[in-house]
Amino acid sequence: MTYLIVEGGHKLRGDIDNQSAKNAALYILYASLMIKGITTLKAMPEIEEVSRTLELFQSIGVKVKNLGHGKLGLDTSGKLDLVNIDRSVCEKTRASLFLFGALTKRANDFKVFKTGGCKLGKRTIKPHVHALEKLGVQIESHDDYYLVHYNSLKGDKIVMYESGDTATANAIMAAVLSKGKTTIKMASANYMVQDLCFFLQKAGAKIKGVGTTTLEIEGVASLKPVKNYPIMPDPIVAMTLLAAGIVTKSEITVKNCPLEFLELELTKLEVMGQKFSLLRPRKSKNGKFDIVDIKLTPSKLMALADKIEGRPFPGLNIDNLPLFIPILTQAEGRTLVHDWAYENRAVYALDLQKMGAQITLLDPHRVWVEGPSKLKGKELMAPPALRPAVNVLISMLAAEGTSILRNTYEIDRGYENLYEVLNKAGAKIEVIKE
Repeated sequence: MTYLIVEGGHKLRGDIDNQSAKNAALYILYASLMIKGITTLKAMPEIEEVSRTLELFQSIGVKVKNLGHGKLGLDTSGKLDLVNIDRSVCEKTRASLFLFGALTKRANDFKVFKTGGCKLGKRTIKPHVHALEKLGVQIESHDDYYLVHYNSLKGDKIVMYESGDTATANAIMAAVLSKGKTTIKMASANYMVQDLCFFLQKAGAKIKGVGTTTLEIEGVASLKPVKNYPIMPDPIVAMTLLAAGIVTKSEITVKNCPLEFLELELTKLEVMGQKFSLLRPRKSKNGKFDIVDIKLTPSKLMALADKIEGRPFPGLNIDNLPLFIPILTQAEGRTLVHDWAYENRAVYALDLQKMGAQITLLDPHRVWVEGPSKLKGKELMAPPALRPAVNVLISMLAAEGTSILRNTYEIDRGYENLYEVLNKAGAKIEVIKE
């Protein structure tokens, strides 16, 4: 077990590098299982969720080679041993659901143990089941595992039951290797889905409409290995670093931010009075995304007059929505935050009450946040969900006095060396390993 001692009240300064995208990395890792041969990926984030995924891959016979400096080699040419899939890994990460779509054409019958991940209430797999059934994949739910079966895959028209990121990715992966044409409507166009599509195109997939909610996919018989594909930068980590800078009233520059997936967040901040500059516009390393550096200037903030909520892209990112809560605690006035997508995530905002935040829970999805609040250091257990957990850390950076944060694995699942990154920028976070 590891815990943090956080000395609050220190301003951040200078340049802070954004990391590669957790979700894009996971999507592309699982997509590599569709390819027989050796695939190499660059800019792979060194996070716990990736480590668990690689453990799962090794348990089924994938040869994994760390090539250093964020470069990873995956040899998937051998037969996959799905009988010995690591159950404990499935139980720790929801990403193992990608096996539904990724293992099409690799096995006709296989088990996927029921999954873990963030504790956010009931999370249905119905959108996955509905989409994959259209292509010929049958998924049976048993007490502690799913049984996946198919005879042949054939393209069809799919209207997504929900415009979810993971369900859309599973439908894409299965459709790429299905016979004939598949149209996916109401598809997620979020950043990780786009990066997945660009990776699959490099492997020979025929996908049209990337970045829109309608995808047209012409199935291919097989995919070819991809060499040196760079994972895109993470818009959620970028927003996390921006939130840390805003609540500590710091002048920092967050480098390597994917602008298209932060534009609405920046607009909301601008309306609140936050000043910032967009610097050095350029393309990402894979040439597909617009990248900027974002420089913050300390500003007096006013609460949003309207409620703030997440929605599928091109709306405000559902994972960025919680990161507005620490910011709103420092803004003048009251704002309604509506986190409709998850049953319990809004409840975790109440942890910030213990630090002095003025937050009122209206129901499992909605909270009033009133500010400005004077935050004070406390000893807390991080909530069992990634973004609410990092919210507590952000608030501790702004709090008066010293805080202790336990259960840091929840943060480490998605953030690479976050404490070291923040310390280099002027924070005072001590990592204690018991």
